[in-house]
Amino acid sequence: MPRNIEIKARIDGVEALLPRAQALAGGGAPRLIEQDDQFFRVPPGHGRLKLRRFADGSAELIHYQRPDGTQARASDYLRVAVPDADALAAALGRALGAAGRVVKRRWLLLAGQTRIHLDRVQGLGDFLELEVVLQPGQSDAEGQAIAEQCMLDLGLAAAPRLAGAYVDLDGDLEGRADGQHSFTK
Repeated sequence: MPRNIEIKARIDGVEALLPRAQALAGGGAPRLIEQDDQFFRVPPGHGRLKLRRFADGSAELIHYQRPDGTQARASDYLRVAVPDADALAAALGRALGAAGRVVKRRWLLLAGQTRIHLDRVQGLGDFLELEVVLQPGQSDAEGQAIAEQCMLDLGLAAAPRLAGAYVDLDGDLEGRADGQHSFTK
């Protein structure tokens, strides 16, 4: 199962951090990804389950296990392409119940084995998420060191970190009551 080391932190704004993130990523342009994540209830201790829809109509189901905490932490995950997101959302909603919704715009940059996500989350604000994709045989400690160095390089060593997922934060994350999916600009 794929694994990565993650850090999430609140930032002042995507636009303010973008030049530093681009420099760390070798100057490349960011890829803009619009995401609508619908979370479902799972038993305690079984991670999180979300159906992620993209603006182009594609979707994937993602299950992940990651302890909550503000330190750089390991996450293992499984992603499955979904051909009929509406039907799957209805089935999962009936079987498990909805746990929340997160709509965001994500600017993605790659710096070596680190995915730098600059996220603008509807109703919550702007955040940085780092994902250091672990290579076979690479230890969590090595990935944590890479993530912490990236935070230093971005000037964010003292940035307020998030202990959980965006869906855990207070705010209007439920989206539209009619079930339609909108991608905020």
